[in-house]
Amino acid sequence: MGLTMNIGATAEQQIIALNLSMANRHGLIAGATGTGKTVTLQTLAEGFSSAGVPVFMADVKGDLSGLAIAGSPHPKITERIEQIAVEGYHHRANPTVFWDLYGKQGHPVRATISDMGPLLLANLMDLNETQTGVLYACFRIADDQGLLMLDLKDLRSMLSWAGENSKALSKEYGNISTASVGAIQRRLLVLEQEGAELFFGEPALELKDLMQVDFSGNGVISVLDATALMPKPQLYSTFLLWLLSELFEQLPEQGDSDKPKLVFFFDEAHLLFDSAPKVLIDKIEQVVRLIRSKGVGIYFISQSPSDIPDDILGQLGNRVQHALRAFTPKDQKAVRVAAQTFRAKPGLDTEKTITELGVGEALVSVLDGDGIPTPVERTLICPPASRLGPLTEQERSERLQRSPLASKYDQAIDRESAYEVLNKRIEEAAKQAEAAELEAERQAAERKAAPKPKSKRGRQSDSMLEAAAKSTLRAVGSQLGRQLVRGILGSLFGGRR
Repeated sequence: MGLTMNIGATAEQQIIALNLSMANRHGLIAGATGTGKTVTLQTLAEGFSSAGVPVFMADVKGDLSGLAIAGSPHPKITERIEQIAVEGYHHRANPTVFWDLYGKQGHPVRATISDMGPLLLANLMDLNETQTGVLYACFRIADDQGLLMLDLKDLRSMLSWAGENSKALSKEYGNISTASVGAIQRRLLVLEQEGAELFFGEPALELKDLMQVDFSGNGVISVLDATALMPKPQLYSTFLLWLLSELFEQLPEQGDSDKPKLVFFFDEAHLLFDSAPKVLIDKIEQVVRLIRSKGVGIYFISQSPSDIPDDILGQLGNRVQHALRAFTPKDQKAVRVAAQTFRAKPGLDTEKTITELGVGEALVSVLDGDGIPTPVERTLICPPASRLGPLTEQERSERLQRSPLASKYDQAIDRESAYEVLNKRIEEAAKQAEAAELEAERQAAERKAAPKPKSKRGRQSDSMLEAAAKSTLRAVGSQLGRQLVRGILGSLFGGRR
Protein backbone atom coordinates (compact mmCIF):
# COMPACT_ATOMS: atom_id res chain seq x y z
CA MET A 1 0.00 0.00 0.00
CA GLY A 2 2.97 2.35 0.48
CA LEU A 3 3.29 5.34 2.80
CA THR A 4 0.09 6.50 4.46
CA MET A 5 -1.00 9.37 6.65
CA ASN A 6 -3.76 9.04 9.23
CA ILE A 7 -6.73 11.41 8.88
CA GLY A 8 -8.91 9.90 11.58
CA ALA A 9 -11.03 6.84 12.26
CA THR A 10 -14.61 5.66 12.19
CA ALA A 11 -16.68 5.15 15.32
CA GLU A 12 -15.73 1.46 15.00
CA GLN A 13 -12.03 2.56 15.17
CA GLN A 14 -11.31 1.74 11.55
CA ILE A 15 -8.33 3.96 10.61
CA ILE A 16 -8.91 6.27 7.62
CA ALA A 17 -5.57 7.07 5.99
CA LEU A 18 -4.42 9.03 2.96
CA ASN A 19 -2.18 7.15 0.55
CA LEU A 20 0.79 9.52 0.08
CA SER A 21 1.56 8.19 -3.40
CA MET A 22 -1.88 9.57 -4.39
CA ALA A 23 -1.60 12.83 -2.46
CA ASN A 24 -0.56 14.71 -5.62
CA ARG A 25 -3.98 13.85 -7.11
CA HIS A 26 -5.24 16.88 -5.20
CA GLY A 27 -8.06 17.22 -2.70
CA LEU A 28 -10.92 19.18 -1.20
CA ILE A 29 -11.80 20.16 2.37
CA ALA A 30 -15.33 21.56 2.52
CA GLY A 31 -17.89 22.44 5.15
CA ALA A 32 -19.85 25.24 6.75
CA THR A 33 -18.20 27.78 9.04
CA GLY A 34 -17.42 26.35 12.47
CA THR A 35 -17.55 22.68 11.50
CA GLY A 36 -13.81 21.96 11.84
CA LYS A 37 -12.20 22.69 8.45
CA THR A 38 -9.28 24.57 10.01
CA VAL A 39 -8.51 21.73 12.42
CA THR A 40 -8.59 19.24 9.53
CA LEU A 41 -6.24 21.49 7.57
CA GLN A 42 -3.86 21.63 10.54
CA THR A 43 -3.99 17.85 10.98
CA LEU A 44 -3.24 17.23 7.30
CA ALA A 45 -0.37 19.75 7.31
CA GLU A 46 1.19 17.99 10.31
CA GLY A 47 0.81 14.61 8.65
CA PHE A 48 2.52 15.76 5.47
CA SER A 49 5.31 17.41 7.45
CA SER A 50 5.93 14.24 9.48
CA ALA A 51 6.16 12.31 6.21
CA GLY A 52 8.88 14.67 4.96
CA VAL A 53 6.63 16.64 2.59
CA PRO A 54 6.98 20.47 2.62
CA VAL A 55 3.69 22.36 2.91
CA PHE A 56 2.56 25.84 1.85
CA MET A 57 -0.66 27.27 3.27
CA ALA A 58 -2.39 30.62 3.54
CA ASP A 59 -3.58 31.55 7.04
CA VAL A 60 -6.70 33.60 6.36
CA LYS A 61 -7.98 33.64 9.96
CA GLY A 62 -4.66 34.09 11.74
CA ASP A 63 -4.87 30.90 13.81
CA LEU A 64 -2.60 28.47 11.93
CA SER A 65 0.60 29.89 13.40
CA GLY A 66 0.06 27.48 16.31
CA LEU A 67 1.61 24.80 14.08
CA ALA A 68 4.99 26.10 15.26
CA ILE A 69 4.48 25.17 18.92
CA ALA A 70 3.43 22.00 20.74
CA GLY A 71 -0.17 21.69 21.88
CA SER A 72 -1.36 21.32 25.45
CA PRO A 73 -3.46 18.58 27.05
CA HIS A 74 -7.21 19.16 26.86
CA PRO A 75 -10.12 16.96 27.92
CA LYS A 76 -11.73 17.06 24.46
CA ILE A 77 -8.48 16.09 22.77
CA THR A 78 -7.98 13.23 25.21
CA GLU A 79 -11.54 12.05 24.60
CA ARG A 80 -11.08 12.10 20.81
CA ILE A 81 -7.77 10.19 21.00
CA GLU A 82 -9.46 7.50 23.10
CA GLN A 83 -12.42 7.32 20.71
CA ILE A 84 -10.32 6.66 17.63
CA ALA A 85 -7.48 4.77 19.37
CA VAL A 86 -4.67 6.76 17.75
CA GLU A 87 -1.30 5.14 18.45
CA GLY A 88 1.78 7.19 19.28
CA TYR A 89 -0.06 10.49 19.65
CA HIS A 90 1.94 13.17 21.49
CA HIS A 91 2.01 16.95 21.48
CA ARG A 92 4.77 18.40 19.33
CA ALA A 93 5.78 21.45 17.32
CA ASN A 94 6.38 21.54 13.57
CA PRO A 95 9.19 23.24 11.63
CA THR A 96 7.50 26.42 10.42
CA VAL A 97 8.43 29.54 8.40
CA PHE A 98 6.19 32.61 8.38
CA TRP A 99 5.58 34.82 5.32
CA ASP A 100 3.62 38.01 4.74
CA LEU A 101 3.11 40.06 1.56
CA TYR A 102 3.39 43.18 3.72
CA GLY A 103 6.41 41.97 5.69
CA LYS A 104 4.78 42.45 9.11
CA GLN A 105 3.82 38.97 10.33
CA GLY A 106 6.49 37.11 8.36
CA HIS A 107 9.29 37.43 5.85
CA PRO A 108 8.31 39.64 2.90
CA VAL A 109 7.09 37.81 -0.18
CA ARG A 110 8.04 39.58 -3.40
CA ALA A 111 7.69 38.98 -7.12
CA THR A 112 8.85 41.14 -10.01
CA ILE A 113 6.45 42.72 -12.47
CA SER A 114 8.05 40.63 -15.21
CA ASP A 115 7.52 37.43 -13.21
CA MET A 116 3.86 38.27 -12.66
CA GLY A 117 3.23 38.90 -16.35
CA PRO A 118 0.45 40.74 -18.20
CA LEU A 119 -2.39 38.22 -17.82
CA LEU A 120 -2.31 38.03 -14.03
CA LEU A 121 -1.67 41.79 -13.75
CA ALA A 122 -4.63 42.51 -16.00
CA ASN A 123 -6.79 40.31 -13.78
CA LEU A 124 -5.44 42.00 -10.66
CA MET A 125 -6.29 45.46 -12.05
CA ASP A 126 -9.58 44.31 -13.62
CA LEU A 127 -8.63 45.70 -17.03
CA ASN A 128 -10.86 45.51 -20.08
CA GLU A 129 -9.78 43.88 -23.35
CA THR A 130 -8.32 47.07 -24.86
CA GLN A 131 -6.39 47.96 -21.72
CA THR A 132 -5.11 44.40 -21.46
CA GLY A 133 -3.83 44.68 -25.03
CA VAL A 134 -1.91 47.84 -24.15
CA LEU A 135 -0.40 46.08 -21.12
CA TYR A 136 0.73 43.18 -23.31
CA ALA A 137 2.27 45.68 -25.74
CA CYS A 138 4.24 47.32 -22.91
CA PHE A 139 5.66 43.95 -21.87
CA ARG A 140 6.65 43.22 -25.46
CA ILE A 141 8.30 46.63 -25.85
CA ALA A 142 10.20 46.07 -22.61
CA ASP A 143 11.40 42.73 -23.98
CA ASP A 144 12.49 44.27 -27.26
CA GLN A 145 14.15 47.23 -25.53
CA GLY A 146 15.87 44.99 -22.97
CA LEU A 147 14.25 46.82 -20.06
CA LEU A 148 13.83 45.10 -16.69
CA MET A 149 10.41 45.63 -15.12
CA LEU A 150 10.82 44.79 -11.47
CA ASP A 151 8.46 47.01 -9.50
CA LEU A 152 5.48 49.32 -9.96
CA LYS A 153 7.56 52.39 -10.79
CA ASP A 154 9.15 50.44 -13.65
CA LEU A 155 5.71 49.62 -15.06
CA ARG A 156 4.60 53.22 -14.62
CA SER A 157 7.65 54.49 -16.49
CA MET A 158 7.18 51.95 -19.27
CA LEU A 159 3.54 52.92 -19.72
CA SER A 160 4.37 56.64 -19.78
CA TRP A 161 7.17 56.18 -22.30
CA ALA A 162 4.99 54.00 -24.54
CA GLY A 163 2.17 56.54 -24.40
CA GLU A 164 4.46 59.45 -25.28
CA ASN A 165 5.96 57.50 -28.20
CA SER A 166 2.75 55.78 -29.29
CA LYS A 167 2.87 57.17 -32.84
CA ALA A 168 6.33 55.76 -33.51
CA LEU A 169 5.46 52.44 -31.81
CA SER A 170 2.04 51.88 -33.41
CA LYS A 171 3.32 50.27 -36.62
CA GLU A 172 5.05 47.46 -34.74
CA TYR A 173 2.95 47.14 -31.56
CA GLY A 174 -0.49 48.40 -32.53
CA ASN A 175 -2.42 51.35 -31.18
CA ILE A 176 -1.36 52.46 -27.70
CA SER A 177 -4.00 55.01 -26.78
CA THR A 178 -3.29 57.61 -24.14
CA ALA A 179 -6.77 56.96 -22.69
CA SER A 180 -5.91 53.29 -22.03
CA VAL A 181 -2.51 54.21 -20.62
CA GLY A 182 -4.19 56.70 -18.30
CA ALA A 183 -6.74 54.12 -17.15
CA ILE A 184 -4.00 51.59 -16.34
CA GLN A 185 -2.02 54.25 -14.47
CA ARG A 186 -5.08 55.02 -12.34
CA ARG A 187 -5.49 51.31 -11.51
CA LEU A 188 -1.84 51.25 -10.48
CA LEU A 189 -2.54 54.11 -8.07
CA VAL A 190 -5.25 51.97 -6.44
CA LEU A 191 -2.81 49.06 -6.11
CA GLU A 192 -0.26 51.33 -4.47
CA GLN A 193 -2.83 52.57 -1.98
CA GLU A 194 -3.59 48.94 -1.09
CA GLY A 195 0.09 48.34 -0.38
CA ALA A 196 0.82 46.23 -3.46
CA GLU A 197 4.10 48.10 -4.06
CA LEU A 198 5.51 46.07 -1.15
CA PHE A 199 4.86 42.87 -3.08
CA PHE A 200 6.44 43.88 -6.39
CA GLY A 201 10.23 44.04 -6.29
CA GLU A 202 13.32 42.15 -5.23
CA PRO A 203 14.62 39.91 -3.77
CA ALA A 204 11.94 37.74 -5.38
CA LEU A 205 10.80 34.59 -3.61
CA GLU A 206 12.76 31.47 -4.57
CA LEU A 207 10.68 28.31 -4.67
CA LYS A 208 13.40 26.21 -3.07
CA ASP A 209 12.80 28.16 0.14
CA LEU A 210 9.23 26.79 0.20
CA MET A 211 10.43 23.21 -0.30
CA GLN A 212 12.73 22.63 2.64
CA VAL A 213 13.17 19.64 4.91
CA ASP A 214 14.67 20.04 8.39
CA PHE A 215 17.51 18.01 9.91
CA SER A 216 15.05 15.43 11.25
CA GLY A 217 13.52 14.85 7.83
CA ASN A 218 10.31 16.75 8.54
CA GLY A 219 8.87 18.90 5.79
CA VAL A 220 8.92 22.61 6.64
CA ILE A 221 5.47 24.23 6.78
CA SER A 222 5.37 27.69 5.16
CA VAL A 223 2.51 29.78 6.57
CA LEU A 224 1.46 32.92 4.69
CA ASP A 225 -0.31 35.44 6.92
CA ALA A 226 -3.29 36.35 4.74
CA THR A 227 -5.43 38.14 7.31
CA ALA A 228 -4.72 41.54 5.71
CA LEU A 229 -5.41 40.14 2.23
CA MET A 230 -9.01 39.12 2.85
CA PRO A 231 -10.34 42.66 2.14
CA LYS A 232 -8.32 42.50 -1.10
CA PRO A 233 -9.44 39.20 -2.65
CA GLN A 234 -7.99 39.94 -6.10
CA LEU A 235 -4.50 40.50 -4.67
CA TYR A 236 -4.84 37.33 -2.59
CA SER A 237 -5.97 35.18 -5.53
CA THR A 238 -3.45 36.71 -7.94
CA PHE A 239 -0.57 35.99 -5.59
CA LEU A 240 -1.61 32.34 -5.13
CA LEU A 241 -2.07 31.88 -8.87
CA TRP A 242 1.35 33.42 -9.51
CA LEU A 243 2.92 31.05 -7.00
CA LEU A 244 1.16 28.10 -8.62
CA SER A 245 2.38 29.23 -12.05
CA GLU A 246 5.96 29.50 -10.80
CA LEU A 247 5.78 25.96 -9.43
CA PHE A 248 4.50 24.70 -12.74
CA GLU A 249 7.17 26.58 -14.69
CA GLN A 250 10.19 25.68 -12.60
CA LEU A 251 9.68 22.16 -11.27
CA PRO A 252 10.80 19.22 -13.41
CA GLU A 253 8.56 16.30 -14.27
CA GLN A 254 8.58 13.74 -11.45
CA GLY A 255 6.41 10.85 -12.58
CA ASP A 256 5.14 8.34 -10.01
CA SER A 257 6.56 8.78 -6.52
CA ASP A 258 5.91 7.52 -3.02
CA LYS A 259 5.01 11.04 -1.84
CA PRO A 260 4.63 14.60 -3.22
CA LYS A 261 7.40 17.19 -3.45
CA LEU A 262 5.09 19.86 -2.06
CA VAL A 263 1.50 20.20 -0.90
CA PHE A 264 -0.27 23.49 -1.51
CA PHE A 265 -3.41 24.50 0.44
CA PHE A 266 -5.79 27.11 -1.07
CA ASP A 267 -7.98 28.38 1.76
CA GLU A 268 -11.09 30.42 0.88
CA ALA A 269 -10.83 28.85 -2.58
CA HIS A 270 -13.97 30.57 -3.88
CA LEU A 271 -11.96 33.82 -3.99
CA LEU A 272 -9.87 32.33 -6.81
CA PHE A 273 -12.90 31.90 -9.04
CA ASP A 274 -15.53 34.47 -8.06
CA SER A 275 -14.26 37.31 -10.26
CA ALA A 276 -11.79 35.55 -12.53
CA PRO A 277 -12.49 35.70 -16.29
CA LYS A 278 -13.14 32.43 -18.09
CA VAL A 279 -9.76 32.51 -19.84
CA LEU A 280 -8.03 32.55 -16.46
CA ILE A 281 -10.23 29.80 -15.00
CA ASP A 282 -9.39 27.68 -18.04
CA LYS A 283 -5.68 28.19 -17.37
CA ILE A 284 -6.12 27.28 -13.69
CA GLU A 285 -7.91 24.08 -14.69
CA GLN A 286 -5.09 23.24 -17.09
CA VAL A 287 -2.41 23.84 -14.47
CA VAL A 288 -4.25 21.80 -11.80
CA ARG A 289 -4.48 18.95 -14.28
CA LEU A 290 -0.81 19.07 -15.29
CA ILE A 291 1.00 20.07 -12.11
CA ARG A 292 0.47 16.72 -10.39
CA SER A 293 3.12 15.30 -12.76
CA LYS A 294 5.52 17.78 -11.10
CA GLY A 295 4.83 16.15 -7.73
CA VAL A 296 2.66 18.99 -6.35
CA GLY A 297 -0.62 18.29 -4.56
CA ILE A 298 -3.22 21.08 -4.42
CA TYR A 299 -5.93 21.08 -1.76
CA PHE A 300 -8.82 23.54 -1.96
CA ILE A 301 -10.63 24.61 1.21
CA SER A 302 -14.08 26.14 0.83
CA GLN A 303 -17.57 26.00 2.30
CA SER A 304 -19.14 23.96 -0.48
CA PRO A 305 -17.93 21.85 -3.41
CA SER A 306 -20.16 24.04 -5.59
CA ASP A 307 -17.66 26.88 -5.01
CA ILE A 308 -15.20 25.03 -7.26
CA PRO A 309 -15.69 24.92 -11.07
CA ASP A 310 -16.75 21.45 -12.22
CA ASP A 311 -13.69 20.88 -14.44
CA ILE A 312 -11.42 21.48 -11.42
CA LEU A 313 -13.67 19.70 -8.91
CA GLY A 314 -13.48 16.55 -11.00
CA GLN A 315 -9.71 16.43 -10.49
CA LEU A 316 -9.85 16.51 -6.68
CA GLY A 317 -9.56 12.84 -5.77
CA ASN A 318 -9.20 13.09 -1.97
CA ARG A 319 -12.29 14.52 -0.22
CA VAL A 320 -13.04 15.62 3.34
CA GLN A 321 -16.58 16.94 3.71
CA HIS A 322 -17.63 18.54 7.01
CA ALA A 323 -21.21 19.42 7.85
CA LEU A 324 -23.42 21.55 5.63
CA ARG A 325 -26.71 23.09 6.72
CA ALA A 326 -29.80 22.76 4.52
CA PHE A 327 -32.01 25.67 5.59
CA THR A 328 -32.88 27.01 2.13
CA PRO A 329 -33.45 25.46 -1.32
CA LYS A 330 -30.00 26.72 -2.33
CA ASP A 331 -28.46 25.02 0.74
CA GLN A 332 -30.31 21.79 -0.06
CA LYS A 333 -28.96 21.83 -3.61
CA ALA A 334 -25.41 22.34 -2.26
CA VAL A 335 -25.87 19.30 0.02
CA ARG A 336 -27.01 17.17 -2.92
CA VAL A 337 -24.02 18.30 -5.00
CA ALA A 338 -21.65 17.47 -2.14
CA ALA A 339 -23.20 14.02 -1.65
CA GLN A 340 -22.94 13.22 -5.35
CA THR A 341 -19.18 13.83 -5.37
CA PHE A 342 -18.60 10.75 -3.17
CA ARG A 343 -18.47 7.09 -4.02
CA ALA A 344 -21.48 5.68 -2.20
CA LYS A 345 -21.22 3.20 0.63
CA PRO A 346 -24.05 0.67 1.08
CA GLY A 347 -26.09 1.48 4.16
CA LEU A 348 -24.86 5.09 4.44
CA ASP A 349 -27.19 7.89 3.35
CA THR A 350 -24.53 10.40 2.33
CA GLU A 351 -26.89 13.33 1.72
CA LYS A 352 -28.60 12.96 5.10
CA THR A 353 -25.32 12.36 6.96
CA ILE A 354 -23.77 15.61 5.69
CA THR A 355 -26.39 17.59 7.60
CA GLU A 356 -25.93 15.53 10.79
CA LEU A 357 -22.14 15.65 11.19
CA GLY A 358 -20.77 17.10 14.43
CA VAL A 359 -17.83 19.46 14.84
CA GLY A 360 -14.59 17.65 13.98
CA GLU A 361 -16.48 14.94 12.15
CA ALA A 362 -16.48 14.51 8.36
CA LEU A 363 -17.29 12.28 5.44
CA VAL A 364 -13.99 11.12 3.92
CA SER A 365 -13.10 9.39 0.68
CA VAL A 366 -9.51 9.01 -0.52
CA LEU A 367 -7.80 7.39 -3.50
CA ASP A 368 -6.50 3.87 -3.01
CA GLY A 369 -3.20 2.61 -4.40
CA ASP A 370 -4.78 2.20 -7.86
CA GLY A 371 -6.18 5.73 -7.88
CA ILE A 372 -9.77 4.59 -7.28
CA PRO A 373 -11.89 6.55 -4.75
CA THR A 374 -12.70 4.53 -1.64
CA PRO A 375 -16.32 4.32 -0.45
CA VAL A 376 -17.21 7.28 1.74
CA GLU A 377 -16.76 6.83 5.50
CA ARG A 378 -18.12 8.84 8.42
CA THR A 379 -14.88 9.81 10.17
CA LEU A 380 -13.79 11.35 13.45
CA ILE A 381 -10.86 13.63 12.51
CA CYS A 382 -7.65 13.14 14.47
CA PRO A 383 -6.76 16.24 16.55
CA PRO A 384 -3.54 18.15 15.74
CA ALA A 385 -0.48 17.64 17.93
CA SER A 386 0.38 21.35 17.76
CA ARG A 387 -1.38 24.28 19.38
CA LEU A 388 -4.97 25.02 18.40
CA GLY A 389 -4.79 28.79 18.15
CA PRO A 390 -2.28 31.47 17.15
CA LEU A 391 1.14 32.32 18.51
CA THR A 392 1.55 35.40 20.62
CA GLU A 393 3.33 38.38 19.05
CA GLN A 394 6.42 37.62 21.12
CA GLU A 395 6.45 33.95 20.09
CA ARG A 396 6.14 34.88 16.42
CA SER A 397 8.81 37.58 16.69
CA GLU A 398 11.27 35.16 18.30
CA ARG A 399 10.82 32.67 15.46
CA LEU A 400 11.23 35.32 12.79
CA GLN A 401 14.45 36.55 14.36
CA ARG A 402 15.88 33.02 14.46
CA SER A 403 14.87 32.24 10.90
CA PRO A 404 17.81 31.67 8.52
CA LEU A 405 15.79 33.38 5.76
CA ALA A 406 15.69 36.75 7.52
CA SER A 407 18.99 37.96 6.04
CA LYS A 408 17.87 36.91 2.56
CA TYR A 409 14.40 38.48 2.33
CA ASP A 410 13.88 41.10 5.01
CA GLN A 411 15.85 43.85 3.21
CA ALA A 412 14.51 45.07 -0.16
CA ILE A 413 16.82 45.58 -3.15
CA ASP A 414 16.35 48.26 -5.84
CA ARG A 415 18.70 47.70 -8.77
CA GLU A 416 18.78 49.51 -12.11
CA SER A 417 15.70 48.71 -14.18
CA ALA A 418 13.24 50.36 -16.59
CA TYR A 419 12.58 53.36 -14.34
CA GLU A 420 16.25 54.31 -14.07
CA VAL A 421 17.10 53.52 -17.71
CA LEU A 422 14.19 55.50 -19.14
CA ASN A 423 14.95 58.47 -16.87
CA LYS A 424 18.54 58.45 -18.12
CA ARG A 425 17.33 58.39 -21.70
CA ILE A 426 15.04 61.33 -21.07
CA GLU A 427 17.87 63.28 -19.41
CA GLU A 428 20.25 62.51 -22.26
CA ALA A 429 17.64 63.50 -24.85
CA ALA A 430 16.99 66.76 -22.99
CA LYS A 431 20.74 67.54 -22.90
CA GLN A 432 21.09 66.85 -26.61
CA ALA A 433 18.07 69.01 -27.39
CA GLU A 434 19.53 71.82 -25.26
CA ALA A 435 22.90 71.48 -27.00
CA ALA A 436 21.17 71.60 -30.41
CA GLU A 437 19.29 74.74 -29.39
CA LEU A 438 22.50 76.42 -28.22
CA GLU A 439 24.21 75.45 -31.47
CA ALA A 440 21.31 76.88 -33.44
CA GLU A 441 21.58 80.14 -31.50
CA ARG A 442 25.33 80.27 -32.18
CA GLN A 443 24.78 79.65 -35.87
CA ALA A 444 22.11 82.34 -35.95
CA ALA A 445 24.54 84.80 -34.34
CA GLU A 446 27.18 83.94 -36.94
CA ARG A 447 24.72 84.46 -39.77
CA LYS A 448 23.79 87.86 -38.39
CA ALA A 449 27.46 88.90 -38.09
CA ALA A 450 28.37 87.70 -41.62
CA PRO A 451 25.59 88.71 -44.07
CA LYS A 452 27.01 87.18 -47.33
CA PRO A 453 27.05 83.47 -46.49
CA LYS A 454 23.69 83.53 -44.67
CA SER A 455 21.97 81.00 -46.92
CA LYS A 456 24.92 78.59 -46.83
CA ARG A 457 25.22 78.77 -43.06
CA GLY A 458 21.49 78.39 -42.80
CA ARG A 459 21.79 75.09 -44.61
CA GLN A 460 24.64 74.04 -42.27
CA SER A 461 22.51 74.97 -39.26
CA ASP A 462 19.60 72.94 -40.57
CA SER A 463 21.95 70.03 -41.18
CA MET A 464 23.32 70.21 -37.64
CA LEU A 465 19.81 70.34 -36.15
CA GLU A 466 18.81 67.27 -38.18
CA ALA A 467 21.91 65.43 -36.96
CA ALA A 468 21.14 66.33 -33.34
CA ALA A 469 17.53 65.16 -33.71
CA LYS A 470 18.62 61.82 -35.20
CA SER A 471 21.13 61.36 -32.38
CA THR A 472 18.37 61.98 -29.83
CA LEU A 473 16.08 59.43 -31.44
CA ARG A 474 18.87 56.86 -31.44
CA ALA A 475 19.46 57.46 -27.73
CA VAL A 476 15.77 57.04 -26.88
CA GLY A 477 15.21 54.02 -29.12
CA SER A 478 18.42 52.10 -28.58
CA GLN A 479 18.22 48.34 -27.93
CA LEU A 480 19.81 47.11 -24.73
CA GLY A 481 19.90 43.62 -26.15
CA ARG A 482 18.88 41.12 -23.52
CA GLN A 483 15.39 39.57 -23.56
CA LEU A 484 13.60 39.47 -20.20
CA VAL A 485 13.02 36.16 -18.49
CA ARG A 486 9.42 36.14 -17.38
CA GLY A 487 7.65 33.34 -15.50
CA ILE A 488 3.95 33.64 -16.30
CA LEU A 489 3.13 30.02 -16.87
CA GLY A 490 5.06 30.07 -20.15
CA SER A 491 2.78 29.33 -23.06
CA LEU A 492 -0.10 28.70 -20.65
CA PHE A 493 -0.30 32.25 -19.33
CA GLY A 494 0.87 33.84 -22.55
CA GLY A 495 4.52 34.46 -21.73
CA ARG A 496 7.78 32.74 -22.40
CA ARG A 497 10.82 31.59 -20.47
